[in-house]
Amino acid sequence: MIKKIYTIESGCFNPYQNMGLEEYLMYQAGEDECILYLWQNERTVVIGRNQNAWKECRTKELEADGGYLARRLSGGGAVFHDLGNLNFTFLARRCNYDVDKQTDVVLEAVKRLGLSACKSGRNDITINGCKFSGNAYYSTGDCCYHHGTILMHADQEQMEKYLHVSRQKLESKGVESVRSRVINLCDLMPELTKERMAVVLKEAFAGRYGLPVEPFPGERLEGGEIRSRAAAFASWEWKYGRQIPFSDEISRRFSWGEVQLALKADGGRISELILHTDALDTQLVTALTEALPGTQLTKAAVAEAFRQIPAQNRLQASMKDDLERLLGLLL
Repeated sequence: MIKKIYTIESGCFNPYQNMGLEEYLMYQAGEDECILYLWQNERTVVIGRNQNAWKECRTKELEADGGYLARRLSGGGAVFHDLGNLNFTFLARRCNYDVDKQTDVVLEAVKRLGLSACKSGRNDITINGCKFSGNAYYSTGDCCYHHGTILMHADQEQMEKYLHVSRQKLESKGVESVRSRVINLCDLMPELTKERMAVVLKEAFAGRYGLPVEPFPGERLEGGEIRSRAAAFASWEWKYGRQIPFSDEISRRFSWGEVQLALKADGGRISELILHTDALDTQLVTALTEALPGTQLTKAAVAEAFRQIPAQNRLQASMKDDLERLLGLLL
């Protein structure tokens, strides 16, 4: 049961420092606490944990303009951050982690501005059918977080400049471009500021949880550990990941997300496997990429390897079936 709720705002616009603090806070949330963390990144493309950086982002253009590429811990698709966007993160232990309740905070905050929003699809919050907030989720052990964007006056020209969205994904959304499926809240409320948005989020947080909001205690912030986590997010290895000289590659779009699968074969067995996807579920992808190397390149052997990996829910069961069939096309 939650007995204390805290808020903390970052005054830094560097994505690696902000994500380092986010990860640190996840482990700091006590058994009876929930933390609301508010933060902004400057000219940043943030890709999901299992995405291919080069396919999701025009990295040369971004870097030439002084921007940042960042990879988050959670799954989902690539998003563009600038100072016209406010990010939120709810951090709590698993026993107190409630995505619906946390989403209600965002919906109530927007309502306090006189706007009516609703949850749409697997992870979007929309107004009039247009997305202003994309959400993603992460957990490890007993620690969880739910984070998302709030587009206020984001630069949509830069969003289209740096994001490379596949035609399949746009067609699945029934739109022609990235810009046509998003909306800035300032389009509906020109006087909205980041400060006002932060205030209504905190008010809605207090109202939904029925508790007073307190500042997160500064003495619980360990600078050295936060800097160490930030350095890991800034590393080339984390941002870009490894590339393999693959033998075969195949891609598909499913109801749960888009997939690019690449494998390297050696001696009739899978020696390396990479799965790039914008799926929100990251656990099954990790399990598959760890379990399949060493498997014989036969449908029977691959099917048996898939059977050994348990599905924790209906989504994972669907993902397993689809990925097994997809890999089977390469055999």
